[in-house]
Amino acid sequence: MTRPDLSGKDVVKVLTKFHYTKDRQKGSHVVLKYRHPDIEEVRTVTVPLHDSLKTGTLKSIAKQAGANDLQEFVDWINDNR
Repeated sequence: MTRPDLSGKDVVKVLTKFHYTKDRQKGSHVVLKYRHPDIEEVRTVTVPLHDSLKTGTLKSIAKQAGANDLQEFVDWINDNR
């Protein structure tokens, strides 16, 4: 896998399209929450608003969002930008 070229703003934009809501922001970090409509599941995802996210940071964001595969998550973000 090559290093994906995604910014924090790209990730936030796509996640908010899919019902994640901005909970708060402190400095350059946005905290998003997702509440599942049918079950009592709440996911919290922290996204730094950096121009280019490192692979490890993207992996952490993907894990917080419930994705099992980093490449699939990156492809999903790219497809929905």
